[in-house]
Amino acid sequence: QVQLVESGGGLVQPGGSLRLSCAVSGIIFRINGMGWYRQASGKERDLVASITSSGGTTYADSVKGRFTIFRDNAKNTVYLQMNSLKPEDTAVYYCYSLGSGSWGQGTQVTVSS
Repeated sequence: QVQLVESGGGLVQPGGSLRLSCAVSGIIFRINGMGWYRQASGKERDLVASITSSGGTTYADSVKGRFTIFRDNAKNTVYLQMNSLKPEDTAVYYCYSLGSGSWGQGTQVTVSS
């Protein structure tokens, strides 16, 4: 059974930083591409960043230069480092396994003063 468990969300002031983690089990993590998506209230779920099994990355234009996706295959974990956070980054962030099509439960990120 595939499980993706996100953590690291919370409330942060504009300009602050957060690091999200997604611990993965039930798949051969190192051969799977992974992604982070987000869904703001009343909006569609959109791709934020993705990383291939070999470490290639892609980013939404809105987060380029501020967010970094990276993975630790020894820990079966994918991360999203978020810097210079803005109020418009407020959303529920979801981890996604491209190979299995599985989602995590989501973690809330709120950027507000």
